[in-house]
Amino acid sequence: MIDHDRLFKELLSNFFPEFIELFFPDISAEWERDSVQFLPLEVIRPLAKVQKLGMSFC
Repeated sequence: MIDHDRLFKELLSNFFPEFIELFFPDISAEWERDSVQFLPLEVIRPLAKVQKLGMSFC
C-alpha cells in the first residue's frame, strides 16, 4: 500500500518555498525562506463537544 500522506508531506516540505512562489507570489516576496520549520509530529486538536439537538418534522 502506498503511504500517500508521508509522500505528500515529504513533497511539501522539500518544495515549500517553490510552492509559495508559484501560488502566492506576493507572499513569497515578503517572507524569509529560513523562517519556516516543519514539525516532525502531527498536532490534532480534539473536536469541541457538540450538543446534539433533536428535531421533529410534523
